[in-house]
Amino acid sequence: MDPAGTPAAPADPSAAPAPAGPAPFSELIRTASHAQHTEAENSGFMSDMLGGRLGVDAYARYTEQLWFVYRALEDSARELAADPVAGPFIRPELFRVTELERDLAHLRGADWRSTASALPATRAYAARVEECARDWPAGYVAHHYTRYLGDLSGGQIIRGTAEKTWGFARKGDGVRFYVFEQVGNPAAFKREYRALLDAIAVDDLEKRRIVDECNSAFTFNTAVFRELGEEFRPAA
Repeated sequence: MDPAGTPAAPADPSAAPAPAGPAPFSELIRTASHAQHTEAENSGFMSDMLGGRLGVDAYARYTEQLWFVYRALEDSARELAADPVAGPFIRPELFRVTELERDLAHLRGADWRSTASALPATRAYAARVEECARDWPAGYVAHHYTRYLGDLSGGQIIRGTAEKTWGFARKGDGVRFYVFEQVGNPAAFKREYRALLDAIAVDDLEKRRIVDECNSAFTFNTAVFRELGEEFRPAA
């Protein structure tokens, strides 16, 4: 009965909301890793760098660490192109190593390779990417997702800050890493990427493991930031 005591009309089945189905995997992976993602973004080193409290040497050292990680991702990518799980994510338009090398030549000079060195946390990060690529392609997808979609999104904030703080030409050498010239519409590309995640050819247990590996990827990233923060403490 309704509040006035009149018999209530029968419910219209066509008006009833459809039962909620399981969340798309792309949404699950995003929400499950949100806390770790936020911790990485808000690290002391990144806050100091984006806040203009560190010099260009800190930015160059960070770029150098990215080079080691992306070499691990992209040296493995070609071997995974035919893999049924990781293969759909191997998109050459995302590759960053060439751009990182161009940035490092601008930042450190033509002989930058002779002084490039990976921090302990960076070595551990790259080793885990290589291990996943070799033994667990679904785990490789977790690292691929956390890096490349981050570059297409939050990485643009870093690019803008670097251009403004250290006077790099807009989208020029020094920030090439963040410029995806072969991705014409980043928003559409990210939608396509999330659709690939939703269609990934693994079962629910494996999806849970991928989410866990995403969180591990953010933990590795945070460890790199921590070591960079110890190396570059802003002046009091």
